[in-house]
Amino acid sequence: MLSKDQIAQRIAREVKGGQYINLGIGIPTLVANYIPENLEVVLQSENGLLGIGPFPTEAEIDPDLINAGKQTITMVKGSALFSSAESFAMIRGGHVQLTILGAMEVSENGDIANWKIPGKMVKGMGGAMDLVASADNIIVAMQHCSKDGKSKLLKECSLPITGIRCVKKIVSDLAVLDVLPEGGFKLLERAPGISVEEIIAKTEGKLIIEGEIPEMKFD
Repeated sequence: MLSKDQIAQRIAREVKGGQYINLGIGIPTLVANYIPENLEVVLQSENGLLGIGPFPTEAEIDPDLINAGKQTITMVKGSALFSSAESFAMIRGGHVQLTILGAMEVSENGDIANWKIPGKMVKGMGGAMDLVASADNIIVAMQHCSKDGKSKLLKECSLPITGIRCVKKIVSDLAVLDVLPEGGFKLLERAPGISVEEIIAKTEGKLIIEGEIPEMKFD
């Protein structure tokens, strides 16, 4: 299975030059470390940052520079700091083209549940609902199964929904999958050493397989 860093590395290949991108809490924040230096993108954080760089070395840490997940970050040349109100105006105005989020569940129709497990204390929704309602493209970074082995790629989400029919692509620790507009997970790539049969067994939702499925390649 892929490590969290490998999931982030694979997602970084989906990034296109010129995009404004929001990285959600968790695995998505790691994507900043794998964006090629020759690719010009602008990373945005909903707490009021535009122009985020890779995670800092110990010598570069500035405790006043943190992302929405309260991780210390670096800022690139031309970056800007502003209020959360301005940040959400950018998001709701459709100025963030790509959002990369974690998820607890994704349905075969592209619904996402990523903010609450009933009965457990949470601090709040955060910016997830605004992000999934406003971005052109939503990529999810997630574990394919729960700790008890149950699939998290489902026919229908069982947890409170964050957004409806919004997820376009999933990179899990087992596979890369497109979520088709008509419904269903189309298998594109499999993690090294993972068989198609294992992915079938661990995917509850409709899985579409066409031809030979290649293994992901890492440098």
